[in-house]
Amino acid sequence: MAQTATVQEFKKTDSATTYKILFIIALCHLLNDSIQSVVPAMFPILEQSMGLSFTQLGIIGFSLNIVSSIMQPFVGMITDRKPMPFALPIGLMFTLIGVLGLAFAPSFLLIVISVVFIGLGSAVFHPEGSRVAYMAAGPRRGLAQSIYQVGGNSGQALAPLITALILVPFGQKGAGWFTIVAAVAVGLLVYIAFWYANKLKIDGHKPKEMKNLAPASFSFQRQIRFYLLVILFLIFARSWYISGITNYYAFYAIDKYSFSIQQAQLYLFVFLVAGALGTFFGGPLADRFGKKTIILLSMIGSAPITILLPFVPHYFAVVLLAIAGFILMSSFSVTVVYAQELVPGKIGTMAGLTVGLAFGMGALGSVFLGVLADTIGLTLTIISTGFLPLLGFLTLLLPSDKQIADIYK
Repeated sequence: MAQTATVQEFKKTDSATTYKILFIIALCHLLNDSIQSVVPAMFPILEQSMGLSFTQLGIIGFSLNIVSSIMQPFVGMITDRKPMPFALPIGLMFTLIGVLGLAFAPSFLLIVISVVFIGLGSAVFHPEGSRVAYMAAGPRRGLAQSIYQVGGNSGQALAPLITALILVPFGQKGAGWFTIVAAVAVGLLVYIAFWYANKLKIDGHKPKEMKNLAPASFSFQRQIRFYLLVILFLIFARSWYISGITNYYAFYAIDKYSFSIQQAQLYLFVFLVAGALGTFFGGPLADRFGKKTIILLSMIGSAPITILLPFVPHYFAVVLLAIAGFILMSSFSVTVVYAQELVPGKIGTMAGLTVGLAFGMGALGSVFLGVLADTIGLTLTIISTGFLPLLGFLTLLLPSDKQIADIYK
């Protein structure tokens, strides 16, 4: 199970954390995901202007996320074998093309095609961005991944503000402003690409150094595959709940609380901002208390809140949204690092698989929950999704950080 990867991914844990690179790649992550957030942010606008059903809106979300989900692991596998620093700015060029098309698409079909381009850009960015964070982490992998991921979650948190401040006043064409955001991201990623390429030259690319990282026993490898499946299933549960909130809670709040689009989007903004904060704090807490512990507490701790949320008045709902977002998303970066340490030598592949799966499960959740809302009603759909975090009890099946380290001694 010898793996090909850059030596620094496994040998540089004694080096200092490169905060400058971490903050720049986190900013790029923010810009990339703020562009992606334009798509679900446009749902209320498209529902009114084009008369789209919940199912059609779900298909748009599916088209965006499934492309990214399928492509991310493949990008990760390719770049594990042959790192491609300049794939980062090239990927964002696809995003730029997609967001430009989104702003001027006159039909449902062209909207779907545009979001596919945005999905392609995301598929390239996420595994390679996670690799950059890993390379710059030094000994603080949890913190580094949190800094990187909080950039993305902060970008997603901008979706309600994008709706309230840009898309409601300017409509669909307001998305065109995000071509500027994409251009800025491309410029920053060119800088990152030069750093990345130079880092490869300094540290070398020596696959033979990786030979001792895999457990020799087939039974160990089978155990690791089982643990990985558990992690992916936990991501599935978390992603479906987040998909339900980000895509459909605004409609629920408009119906239940008689909110305007702007008011409903502000509630969603609270959930997403709290989630970004949870993402940031989750990594350092995992460095201190263990990744398994944080994953377990994140899922189980949020369950009572998500179950109660649909039944409370609006002034209490905003508080519960903030708490649920913070707790649930505290495991976002932790699951990425956990998978990377569970399968060493596959940094890009594991980042693509875990983050890509989050997109993919969100895509399937978007379609399924849209169909469910059209079938049984939005209220019952929101109530049902509140029970998903209870699947976090499956975390008890996972090994601790120390047990993983012992496997690879």
